[in-house]
Amino acid sequence: MEIAVLADIHSNYVALEECMRYAQERGIRSFLFLGDYVGEFAYPERTMELLRKYDEVYDCTFIRGNKENYWLGYRDNGEKGWLEHNSTTGALYYAYHHLTKGDLQFFENLPVARKLQYGELPTLIACHGSPTDVRGHMLPGNEETKSILEASEVDLILYAHTHIQGKTEHMGKTALNPGAVGMPLKAGGRTQFMILHGEQGRWQEEFISLEYDRERVIRELYASGLMERAPYWCMITECLLRNELPEEIAHARILEQVMTLCRQDTGECNWPDIPERYWEQAVGQLLYRHSSSTSHTLSAIQ
Repeated sequence: MEIAVLADIHSNYVALEECMRYAQERGIRSFLFLGDYVGEFAYPERTMELLRKYDEVYDCTFIRGNKENYWLGYRDNGEKGWLEHNSTTGALYYAYHHLTKGDLQFFENLPVARKLQYGELPTLIACHGSPTDVRGHMLPGNEETKSILEASEVDLILYAHTHIQGKTEHMGKTALNPGAVGMPLKAGGRTQFMILHGEQGRWQEEFISLEYDRERVIRELYASGLMERAPYWCMITECLLRNELPEEIAHARILEQVMTLCRQDTGECNWPDIPERYWEQAVGQLLYRHSSSTSHTLSAIQ
């Protein structure tokens, strides 16, 4: 028994196709997807088309991620702070308006966690953040991950959300993160997923990292107009795809710096109401000294 486990695609259908091509060449027919299907990359409709095709051909299981909750919340309640041309929310606005009613219904029907049994192999739990919180923040070896394992009724948890591929073993139980298809961290720009091998009554993981056409993904950020809709966010994406930044720098860290600058200047900062000038400052502080292409990209979006 072999299962390919993929997570955090975030609309990067180019990377998804490469992961699926590799898995198919390995003869894998069962796929487990751990959420966050669309998000910050161009043409999210292409990702959804691929997922529907895979679901028709293969044995696919899907879990809901926190991004799916974003889209459902926007549909049901509106999100007044999302703006079409804005580094904080432009990519969210773009992704939502490329989804269909059928896509949203698909997301609505997904569980946030699921207990799975494959033949006589040990039962496992599949989730996005953690078994009880779609935005849970499990990291390899940290205390929160160990506490979740201690409380787990099964010996294997598959999770995602952090975009960091890794394994935690604690008290005879294991937590595995397959990494992210769309924008993995600490991966040298490669796309990542995991193959679970079930044999002799136990599961064994195989972490996969693959090169793919990242320059095509960057070109599509521009061709789709997404770079104009979320300029500084997409600039960070471009630099990460080219592996031009230290491992500790990612979108979340720069957003934190953006909000800190806003708070220092105005006395408060409430997401998503963040003026673009703080993105420009944060990008200048955290990116310029690390990336040879940042100055060119900065000029292109101004």
